[in-house]
Amino acid sequence: MTGVLAKGDGGDRPGDRGGERGERGERRGFDRGRPEGPPEIELEKLISDSLYLDNQAHSIVSRIRDMDSGTKTQLRRLYSAVRRAVRAPEGERQHEFVMLRARLAYTIARHGLRSLDQLEKLLLQVTRKNDIRGYERFKDLFEAILAYNE
Repeated sequence: MTGVLAKGDGGDRPGDRGGERGERGERRGFDRGRPEGPPEIELEKLISDSLYLDNQAHSIVSRIRDMDSGTKTQLRRLYSAVRRAVRAPEGERQHEFVMLRARLAYTIARHGLRSLDQLEKLLLQVTRKNDIRGYERFKDLFEAILAYNE
């Protein structure tokens, strides 16, 4: 054969989806050593460590500036919803945060705000834990993000 491989000749394995291969045969666009995007925000650390909260806010704002544009209005609207959810009566608070997560997911998708994916994941953790300290810290993180993004 003259260097052209027909389908089924070398490289086609069960479960192999094909795609471009790099010089050493690895699939391009896949880096198995690193997780996609930034690491998840740890809720317990966020609750107990103010400096961690501050660092996470800076990290998210940096990603916002690198990846997204025109996010200030969306962030302010979401922050208002976060404040309302925190002030909701205890029996309704978890439901308010569940709905807030849906709103955040919609905003991320609608406006292409991939830099806020970490917040959506954190919001899921907060909602599952259903603890006032987690809700308050989420609000504090969002407030810091707004402040640093101005």
